[in-house]
Amino acid sequence: MTGPAAHLSETGPVARRPWPAWTQWIGTAARLGLAVVWGWAGLAKIADPAEAAQAVRAYEILPESLVKPVGYALPFLELALALLLLIGLGVRLVAGVSALLLLGFIAGIASAWARGISIDCGCFGGGGTVDASQTEYLQEILRDTGFLLLAGWLIWRPRTKFSVDGWLAA
Repeated sequence: MTGPAAHLSETGPVARRPWPAWTQWIGTAARLGLAVVWGWAGLAKIADPAEAAQAVRAYEILPESLVKPVGYALPFLELALALLLLIGLGVRLVAGVSALLLLGFIAGIASAWARGISIDCGCFGGGGTVDASQTEYLQEILRDTGFLLLAGWLIWRPRTKFSVDGWLAA
């Protein structure tokens, strides 16, 4: 067998079995779930870019010269990721960007926690300094890890139902 359904072994071409159809349904659920998350996060921040910048500032990681550009751009990036995932265009690439962004968020939350900074993550709007009793670092890290698993699935298995990628490949 030759072509995309085969690969070479030491003795010649070997047929690869296609993935079961249910994996595309899992991918579709992961893609749409991640699209909802990015859409929700982006829409929550886009109405008040100054508040989004304040949430970025609260982490005390970036130099002040980058706080506003990152805070103002982040909602647009999140909405772009949401739209691309919703329509299923460039799923593996978008999932990779999502994974990198989520790893950055997890690292930022863990850093704030380790340094004893009491903040609301600002992931879905708001953000900034809060009383130490109001922090939810573990829950935020676990939540973002769950989203990271969705992105990981899409990196591994980007073919999903009802996607522009699938339509273009046909």
